[in-house]
Amino acid sequence: MALKLISFFLCALIAPNLTGEDTSLPAPQNISILSTNMKHFLTWSPVIVQGETVRYSVEFQGEYERDYANESWIPICECSLITATVCNITEDISATVAYNLRVRADVGARRSEWGTLKGFFNRITTSLTPPVMKVIAAGYHLLVELEDMGPAFQFCVLYWKKGQESRMQQKMMKEISSVVHLDTMEAGPDYCVKAQTYVEAINRSSSFSQIQCVRAQGSRSMWLVTALISSAGFAVAALILPFLTWKKSKVFQYSCCPDAVLPDTLTVSEPPTQLILCGSEEAEQCDLMVCVTPSEEVLRLVMPSEEVLRLWIQETL
Repeated sequence: MALKLISFFLCALIAPNLTGEDTSLPAPQNISILSTNMKHFLTWSPVIVQGETVRYSVEFQGEYERDYANESWIPICECSLITATVCNITEDISATVAYNLRVRADVGARRSEWGTLKGFFNRITTSLTPPVMKVIAAGYHLLVELEDMGPAFQFCVLYWKKGQESRMQQKMMKEISSVVHLDTMEAGPDYCVKAQTYVEAINRSSSFSQIQCVRAQGSRSMWLVTALISSAGFAVAALILPFLTWKKSKVFQYSCCPDAVLPDTLTVSEPPTQLILCGSEEAEQCDLMVCVTPSEEVLRLVMPSEEVLRLWIQETL
């Protein structure tokens, strides 16, 4: 009887070493998932073994593995024999279906039982937060800067003129650059902006961010400069317009009815009446020169033409 008892205790001590498992190594506890903005992390409480480094391995089981692959489990390579108590499972949770996950502890050749997540995890339950947003007024340009949250995210941005919420405008953004232009602002009123995230894969949106309002930079000075420039423009126009009108009328007159300019060869230096008189006197003098005697010629040269004519008439008679 004593030999049987001794054999029983020996088998109880040897059996765990033969199977490679030690029931004294507890399975990980408090397994849970932290999921925010489509990033999923499996966490658990550490297994404490004095003087030993405990390593952990994680496996998952999706809908396909449960229903069509004989309830198999798939190891997550990035979380195999790790010392951390957290595993990033984002890349492995690639479908909007129910997943199961489990964790095991390893110390040397000893392994614990699997600690399994209570219930299933579906990424549709991820917590979505509003985007980090910065509204900028660059002169009269309304700009917004949003954080890049990854390719799965879109952003719904609402903006409006303060006091005119009924005329709110919406803009959907699929790809985020450094800064996005929303609108051109008017001088004076504030413009307000708020945004929310949207994930098409799960058809869910976050709440809206805090409203941020800005005003066009230098609105008063710019308005004053614009007014001064406008006034100066009107003054210059008032001065130049009459001159341009007069100049245009002159151009029109000379182009339609130009002044005729005679050539130099046809220009008369003396009035026509003088030419006619001179011509008639020269003709009379020519006639007298033909008919008068030499003595008369002398008289003609020293007397006026009327006197010569009178003497000539007396002699003839």
